[in-house]
Amino acid sequence: MRIGFLIFPGLTQLDFTGPYEILARLPGAEVHLLWKNAEPVRTEHGLALIPTTILEACPPLDVLCVPGGPGVNELLTDSEVLAFLKRTAPAARWVTSVCTGALVLGAAGLLQGRRATTHWMSRRFLADFGATPVDERVVVDGNLVTGGGVTAGIDFALRIVAEVAGRETAEAIQLAVEYDPHPPFDAGTPRTARPAVVAAAERLAVERQRYRAEQVARAITLLRR
Repeated sequence: MRIGFLIFPGLTQLDFTGPYEILARLPGAEVHLLWKNAEPVRTEHGLALIPTTILEACPPLDVLCVPGGPGVNELLTDSEVLAFLKRTAPAARWVTSVCTGALVLGAAGLLQGRRATTHWMSRRFLADFGATPVDERVVVDGNLVTGGGVTAGIDFALRIVAEVAGRETAEAIQLAVEYDPHPPFDAGTPRTARPAVVAAAERLAVERQRYRAEQVARAITLLRR
């Protein structure tokens, strides 16, 4: 079972490490950390990740996963990354993303006519790539599986395990990692968070989201060429 995670500068580490912890426990799993070169990749807050496989040497994958994070903005117009996704996705059993990684799939033309989700701040961009935005934690549309923001990657990965190896295996892995969340606050989505909290989160992200909108527009232009 070959699983490939695209890692990149500015990645949100939990987008990757959450599903990695689940999928790496899948019996027979062979996990590849994919990037352009073998140099360490720094995540959003500086954690160093070591790629294991360069893009041009990537073997056929059963699961292709694109995490998200601020670095997604650069990937939306990265011709090398988008070309890799375009040639790798058609042969993958599952094409997947966590958080804003869905936008990169969109920039590669892989969301057209599909239902998908992503982080709540960026969900509106999915329609620009021809997808139907869905306000759910995990969305399955054929072989396309997309997860919402950050922590949804754990839920997404458990869904993949259940599809591949059955519910019992998925539940055993969930128990092994004691995934039984009880957050101290009911502020995990804009539906339940207080308006002042939502506004504060949006203020902190203004510049990133402005640049993201510009990059989405550039990506769409590239797709139409």
